[in-house]
Amino acid sequence: MARLVIVSNRVTVGGKKGQAPGGLATALKDVLTPETIWFGWSGKRGETSGRLTRSNADGAEIIAMDLAEKDFTRFYVGFANRTLWPLLHYRPGLLSFDRSDYEGYLTVNNQFADALMSFLRPDDIVWVHDYHFIPLAACLRQRNFTGRIGFYLHIPFVPPALFSVLPPGRALLSALCEYDHVGFQTETDVRHFRACVMEILRYSISKEGVIFGPHRPCISNAIPVGIDTEAFSAMAAEAEHQEEAERLRDSMGGKALILGVDRLDYSKGLPQRFTGYGRLLEKYPEHRQHVGFLQVAPRSRDDVKEYRDVKRQLDQLVGQINGQHADFDWVPLRYITRDMPRSMLAGFHRVARVGLVTPLRDGMNLVAKEFVAAQNPADPGVLVLSRFAGAAAELQDALLINPFDPDEIAEALHAALTMPLAERQARWRRMYEIVHRNSASAWSQACIQAVLGNRHMDVQPSSRYYWQRDQQAGKRR
Repeated sequence: MARLVIVSNRVTVGGKKGQAPGGLATALKDVLTPETIWFGWSGKRGETSGRLTRSNADGAEIIAMDLAEKDFTRFYVGFANRTLWPLLHYRPGLLSFDRSDYEGYLTVNNQFADALMSFLRPDDIVWVHDYHFIPLAACLRQRNFTGRIGFYLHIPFVPPALFSVLPPGRALLSALCEYDHVGFQTETDVRHFRACVMEILRYSISKEGVIFGPHRPCISNAIPVGIDTEAFSAMAAEAEHQEEAERLRDSMGGKALILGVDRLDYSKGLPQRFTGYGRLLEKYPEHRQHVGFLQVAPRSRDDVKEYRDVKRQLDQLVGQINGQHADFDWVPLRYITRDMPRSMLAGFHRVARVGLVTPLRDGMNLVAKEFVAAQNPADPGVLVLSRFAGAAAELQDALLINPFDPDEIAEALHAALTMPLAERQARWRRMYEIVHRNSASAWSQACIQAVLGNRHMDVQPSSRYYWQRDQQAGKRR
């Protein structure tokens, strides 16, 4: 019987064993069965790579591998987060490329492939997640694994003009075509990927999005990731009456709460968000003393300079905004940089009048969907959302803003704070229906079916002809 083998960068072992951080664990909940294997980095660094730890969590088997300090630095800190992350978030000016980091990235992918081959069966379905493991399918194919392999990119994908900046871009693009299925968050990301394949690799692509590379057809499409809407809604309704949410509500003293929840990351638009909130207090003084902004931003990747720089910038902005606008009985902006339990944040979402989500570029942004799911249908809050978040393609009833314009953020916040109840209810209802329909379960099942989808695909002769024609044209160039 075929097993599902999930591969992601991080699988935490210890404490809540096997519980991966972030939204991925929640999104995968429905496919974690006793037959499922989840393989990834243990979070531990030592002198050598390769030690495997086995455990069980949520009914699935967790296999985690340690990494050598040198491998971690080049693979994760170096190429993954100093090269791929900024490029794929449309920030080429922050990109730093070093060939030794790229070699380390390939080394770790090969180490993962070796470890996987030690327990993979020929009929296993391998589902690989995110930019850390773009070459993994090619590594497994080199080791003669012939089973189905799918890939899902949780972050954006850029158009050819930007992707061509990446020195090993052609090799990585070719490696992506070794998967049976490549999934993306939005149709925009899919269009960019296909454009790169056609312009850089000169492969043929069918109208249905099937890429005809030299070894196998590869399906590419958009399947937006979701959340367990009903469970999160129930969690928020319960958490609303727990101590932490009551304390937050009491501390507001009847003021409207604007809430932001993000990792502390330069892609999240936090400085722009703080500046926009400050502009609200300047342009619309009627909100002074009647509103408060709480930003929860757990620190991440402190070993990357750009993340430390963002924190310093935010510290300065908090001081400036509170120094300019605070009163003896009112602190306009509160800012927390430590982790909080998901259930507590669900209660905070329920209490908030405005959810403020302003990434400069984001694959999806599940916080936006969680805010919608958490609302009280009788008195829902308003979502202010960056048009550059993947969630904006689905949540058109949010107040969509350009996060680079602080006045637009301020105007949207004012509109949200003054929006009549009937309009808030109507906007929320339409968004909730979408979030409920495009759930985590629907996403995971659609992705797995897509990985299996071209098992019996008939590659038409015309498609082969066009691929060969394009290859010859490419050689002439």
